[in-house]
Amino acid sequence: MKNRVKKTADGRMCLPLLSYSGAAGLLPVCRLLSVLLCVMLAFLLQETGVLAAEGYDKVAGKSSMGDTNEELAPYGMTPVSGNMIEDGEYVVGTECSSSFFRIEEARLTVKDGKMTALLRMYSSSYLLVYPGTAEEAAAADYEDYIPSVEIDDYDTFTVPVEALDTELELAAFSKRKKAWYPRKILFHASDIPSDRLRFSYPDYDRISEALASFDAENDAEDRVRDSQTGSQAAAGTDSQTDSRTGSQAATGTGSKTAPKTKTAPKTNSRTASDTDAKTGEPQAVQIDMPDGDYSIEVTLMGGSGRASLTTPTWMYVQGGKGYARLLWSSPHYDYMILDGRTYYNETEDGGNSSFTIPITAMDLPVDIIADTTAMGDPVEIAYTLTFYEDTIGSRSRVPQEGALRVLAAAALFIVAGGIINHFVKKRRQ
Repeated sequence: MKNRVKKTADGRMCLPLLSYSGAAGLLPVCRLLSVLLCVMLAFLLQETGVLAAEGYDKVAGKSSMGDTNEELAPYGMTPVSGNMIEDGEYVVGTECSSSFFRIEEARLTVKDGKMTALLRMYSSSYLLVYPGTAEEAAAADYEDYIPSVEIDDYDTFTVPVEALDTELELAAFSKRKKAWYPRKILFHASDIPSDRLRFSYPDYDRISEALASFDAENDAEDRVRDSQTGSQAAAGTDSQTDSRTGSQAATGTGSKTAPKTKTAPKTNSRTASDTDAKTGEPQAVQIDMPDGDYSIEVTLMGGSGRASLTTPTWMYVQGGKGYARLLWSSPHYDYMILDGRTYYNETEDGGNSSFTIPITAMDLPVDIIADTTAMGDPVEIAYTLTFYEDTIGSRSRVPQEGALRVLAAAALFIVAGGIINHFVKKRRQ
């Protein structure tokens, strides 16, 4: 501690904070810590998708489009432009040609005849959108793209709206596939209050009912006409053939009964999957990805709406097949039933219930039953799960994994600060 206090030229006393030799000794340590922090930050950004790969000129192939609906506007619907609506903000319903582009809320802003919509997305699968076709988006400059903005934990896009009640082209750039996907979107003018419209809005429901009634009447006339034609054809057949056929039917010999055809039922959910011959478990879907840990977005429907699942959730690929670990928002679920197979709660520390189940279908609702004790007596509740294949990504996208990474980064900063503080104190002694 010698020579710590020095006099300046004017006689004032001063206490140097750190000698030159002490500062020089800290430089290698600070440089090393800076490099480590930069590497870790870059890794976190890359894993979470913040750093996107360069190049936005790829258009997704038709084989990866999935089911699409190309007819969003009903017959006779007329586009509604911005100058037909009073200025203001409105929440309007939407329809999209693809179930992968899921809009939770659309907030329309009308000002001076111009319209924009803030789209709050259910998932975070898309990095950019472009008001046009996928081919146009791939050829456009980056400055013309509309990036996602996080608002209240939701990814949002603010897009121009040429008109309501008409199909608009909107290309979306997938974070995982690094390609543009064509989407069509329709904003409903029927959700605008009537006193804010500058015209009388048509009753499209009544028009649709009239068209359905007209089609039904024509179908009935066609059936009568076909029946009459069939009767005339039957009357003109050879009498010997009729006699021979009738005899065969009466005796039950020599006749061939037409085979019964079974029409597949129309359903919005998948049917029960095949079970594995060895394990007896429902058959998991094939995943064309290396074995390892991933994440996938999942939606839960049914019940009272109070319970929820973490999404994105963990996904594991083993032997080319997909499995999901589901984490509930409640600790009261003790078992789940999938295709007759019971899966029990894996959480043992009293935390929220978790289950690992096979993913038996992608992009289709899967029926499950979950038993809860939250109301005292055990109650089995029917739900549906939907896993979205286009949302498969890094494990780091799971909220709990992201929290661990933030804690790790914070711990690293604390350790780095402690090391620097230690050397500073050591140099002062």
